[in-house]
Amino acid sequence: MSAETQIHNIGYRKYDGPRLGRAYARRSLYVQSLRGAYGLGRSAKSKVLPMILFGIMCALALIVVAVAVIAKSETLLIDYTRYAIVMQLVIALYVASQAPQSVSRDLRFRSVPLYFSRPIERGDYVLAKYGAMASALFILTASPLLILYVGSLLAKMDFGDQTKGFGQGLVSVALLSLLFGGIGLVLAALTPRRGFGVAAVIAALFISYGAVVTVQAIAWSTDNLQAVTWLGLFSPITLIDGVQTAFLGASTSFPGEAGPGAGAGTVYLLVVLALIAGSYAVLMRRYRKVGL
Repeated sequence: MSAETQIHNIGYRKYDGPRLGRAYARRSLYVQSLRGAYGLGRSAKSKVLPMILFGIMCALALIVVAVAVIAKSETLLIDYTRYAIVMQLVIALYVASQAPQSVSRDLRFRSVPLYFSRPIERGDYVLAKYGAMASALFILTASPLLILYVGSLLAKMDFGDQTKGFGQGLVSVALLSLLFGGIGLVLAALTPRRGFGVAAVIAALFISYGAVVTVQAIAWSTDNLQAVTWLGLFSPITLIDGVQTAFLGASTSFPGEAGPGAGAGTVYLLVVLALIAGSYAVLMRRYRKVGL
């Protein structure tokens, strides 16, 4: 060894702790994304909108419960399966604000490859983001149903009827959460521009409902009841309305109460499941194009 050659020990140590692997990384990304959907772990400004929307969702339920308790009513003013339909604008605003936050920033700042440099694959990333968005929506939509259920029991309403209605409501909002979460993430992932993502989500979830309801009203006024039923396939919220009308005993918001029966309801359910699976497939395809 020559006199000029020197070896310096700069103190680097190899990691000798446990290797937690993909499952831990996927779970951590899910938890981080779920917390982020309500602004937790982010700036105070990021918490304002999701918390306000969550408060609005719960406030109406509290009002309904208060009226039922004071009036000693035997039924709630709003059925469990109707609550999300009534509050659809709040739900659409939540998805429009939080879906781009979940994925658009990663694309805009090119941080997605950093995830894939760890023991996590594209499927893990998509599964964690989709699961977190659906879970955040389920919390948003199921929490007021829980308030209604507890309030109905405090008002001494029939336990069996309220439990059945509460269960039906949970099934409905679970489907809604998967459907809206998938559509929101797909639209948000198509562009790194958050504003474009917000506009696309609002158009898909809320403006489409207005268009479908308008055309349904026209069809009903011309006594075309079959068209009223099938037009509901073209809006996410009317798809959920059709499924719960056909299979969960819910009342429909379709004009003239022309909701789908069991046959048409099967088509509605298949379309909902296809959209959920299709959203996951589109997200997988989108993130295959994100290069390292």
